[in-house]
Formats: sequence, C-alpha cells, structure tokens
Amino acid sequence: MAAENRRILIIDDERPILLTLEALLGRHGYQPETAATASYGLKVLKSNPPAVVLLDLQLPDADGLQMLEQIKQEHPGTQVIILTAHDSLSNAIESIKRGAYHFISKPYAPEELLSLIEKALEKQSLVRETEQLREKAHQLEKRLEIAETRLAPVIKSKAMQEIQELIEAMAPSEANVLITGESGVGKEVIANVIHSRSRRASKPMVKLNCAAFPQAMIEGELFGYVKGAFTGATNDFAGMIAAASGSTLFLDEISEMPPDLQTRFLRVLQEREYRPLGSTKTLKADFRVVAATNRPISTALSENRLRADLYYRLNTFQIEIPPLRERKEDIPPLVATFLKRFAQELGKGEPEIVPEAFQKLLDYSWPGNVRELQNAMEYAVVLARQNKISVKELPAEVQLPVALQQSERVNHQGTGVQNLDDMERNAIIQALAQCHGNKKKAAQVLGIQRPTLYNKMKRYAIEL
Repeated sequence: MAAENRRILIIDDERPILLTLEALLGRHGYQPETAATASYGLKVLKSNPPAVVLLDLQLPDADGLQMLEQIKQEHPGTQVIILTAHDSLSNAIESIKRGAYHFISKPYAPEELLSLIEKALEKQSLVRETEQLREKAHQLEKRLEIAETRLAPVIKSKAMQEIQELIEAMAPSEANVLITGESGVGKEVIANVIHSRSRRASKPMVKLNCAAFPQAMIEGELFGYVKGAFTGATNDFAGMIAAASGSTLFLDEISEMPPDLQTRFLRVLQEREYRPLGSTKTLKADFRVVAATNRPISTALSENRLRADLYYRLNTFQIEIPPLRERKEDIPPLVATFLKRFAQELGKGEPEIVPEAFQKLLDYSWPGNVRELQNAMEYAVVLARQNKISVKELPAEVQLPVALQQSERVNHQGTGVQNLDDMERNAIIQALAQCHGNKKKAAQVLGIQRPTLYNKMKRYAIEL
C-alpha cells in the first residue's frame, strides 16, 4: 500500500495515549498525526483526510459519537476505529450503527489494534477504488449521451429514423415509455432525448440503475428513508422518486428490480403517492417514468423477472432499439462523430481511416453495439499516427478475419441444438479467434497436431 494511504489520525485528550500510539504506529510504517481535541481533529480532517481515524469517545469539547457521525458524513471513505475506556455494549452498538469500522476498548493489545488498522486500510482502499470505478463509469455514460443536436446526423438507418419519429410524437406527452435492446445500443441516450423533448426538460432527469445496487438497497434508493429506518440509516434520505418530482425518472435494467418492489412501485404509478421507508407520512409522486431493459420482454416475463402488471403499465410506448449489426448504415456517421469527439478531447487533429480499416469496421459484428464502437474509436484515435488510422490501430477483435468472428455471432445470437460437425467447426473457429489466427497455438489449444488442424480447416472451409 502506498505511503500516502497510511496516514492515521489519533484523536484523544490523554497525552500519554497520543504519544504511545504515535510511537507504535510510526514503528510499523504508518504516518500518525495526533489531535487532543475534537475541533483540532476536524481541522486536520478538513485539510487532508487520513485513511483511518482512531477516535476516543470522551473528548473535552465534543461527544465522541456525534463526532463519529460528523466524520462519516463529511468524509465517508475514512474508516473510524473507536478506541475508548468506556466499553459499554450500548456504546459499541451505537458506534457501529453510526458508521464506525470497529470498536476496541482500552487497554488494548497492540497486535489486535495493528491488525484492525490494516484491515480498515484495506477497506478504505476498496472504497476508494469503488468510487474511482463509479466515476469512470459515470464519465463513460456521459460520453455515450449523444446530445439532441447531434442525434439526427448519426441516424441513417430506417429503423432509427422511425424511432426518432416516434420520439417526436410522444415525448411531449406524460405517457410511460419502455425501451428495450441489447447492452450498449444506446437505451440511456434515447431516454435522454425523450426527456429533453418533454415538458419536464427544465429539470434534470433522475437515473436509477436497478442492477447496480444490492436488492436490499434498491428500495431505499427509490423510495427514500427516514433516520433510524434500518441499521445504517443515520440520516434522512429523500430518494429517487422525490428527486424526480416534476421531472423524468429513468429506471435502467427494470427487470433486475426485486418482484416485491415491482409491486410496490406499480402501486406508486397507479396512486401517485408513496411512503419513504420508516415513515408514516404519505407523499405525492410527480414524475414521468422511462424504463429500460436489455432482456427480451418475453424472457423477462416468462422467467418472472418482470411482473406482467408492471410491464403493461410501463408499456404505453415501447421502443425497441435494434443492435448495431442490423443497422450497419449507422456505423459511418457514428464513427465520424466519435472520431471528432476523441480528437478534440486529446487535442489531436481528426484522423482519417484508411479504406481497409473502414471495411473492417463495417464487417465486424459489434456484439457490444454502439458502446463497443465508441471504445474502439477512442482506442484508434489514441494510437493514430500521422493523422491516419490503419487496421493495426484497431482493437484486436476487430482486426480478425470475418470467418473468425462467426463464433462471436453464434455465441451472441444462439444456435439451438448443434450437430457434431457444427460443434467441431465452432470449436476450431473459437480457438483460432482466441489465438488471433495463429494456427500453431490454436492446434495446441485444441489438443491436435497442426496438419490435422489444416485438414479440418479445409474440410469446414475456414479461411484466414
């Protein structure tokens, strides 16, 4: 673990404790800082938050539990270990409820304390990495949001033009919308466009990805909760329904919402009112719902992932976005849009794609749809030399011959029952794709001799 992540703040009003802990932590490679009062401790936290805080409950200028709550509110990633002589069960329970990582009583065993600190640092590191991943995901989503003014130039296919016409007609209404399509086709982009053309566009659209939260947390995120509604609810939280008041609520991956919560949400759509968790107060719900799922509706219904009654309530308008492989005419304008965007972001001239490379883009099946195309263009712009993108600047999977991409399409679309010849042919194609066309390595993967592989490739008309 890097040195900058090993800062430990000790907040305790007993000077011998401060000196002892400072020496102990210093000997074990930590960077200890000390504070004899709550006010000075908060000052240190504000200027440069440490990874871990060792906090005494009895301080001369503040209640330790209240300070713990303040630390977790202002610095949620910082891990707090309560280190106190007042080791009552009620103090321990209340400390954990308010967000403490652990509670340890004085006198303590140095080995136990050091072990707890190391585990707290590991948790703090995981929290930080999670936040970084969320930020990267947010930035990726933002780049995927093609603004309304940019949407028309990248629509060439008849299917997408029909979707645009439908949006023009129904966006100003209050009708619910269900958007379906594979991952990466641009469901959130379409939701943004619907919102931007609605009468609720003056307020930001509120988004909740039902697959991004554990099932136990989705209800609280959606409905909100009051302080004390459950363990860890240290403050009131308004929730997404309240945040979407007067606006649009976008529920992504609606089929991942727990069935019992789907029932409760359906009641909100019917009655236009709801209660936060732990509250006895009924609130008005004023939002338009746009939902999305990457599961085929028939599958979601048959597997009971999407309740039929909620489906019929959401399905006033249904927009099915076709995968990119079924609308290849949208690839050239999308490529042009992404090239321009990433060239500007990188401060480079807009590169030109050589014809052979462009043909590769048209031939590829794009199982990841528009999102994969976007990532491929960013990759190519970064590697472009002399303002040109050749085949070697494209991602490895896009460079593969079309024959080696067939296994990707087979796996993506499904083939039903296969005979032995089909299975053998697909196994060969899969091995060649995995080895990027290297026949020697593919033969080793398959466990056969190279001449045998050549014979089978000839038999199945597999050409590189």
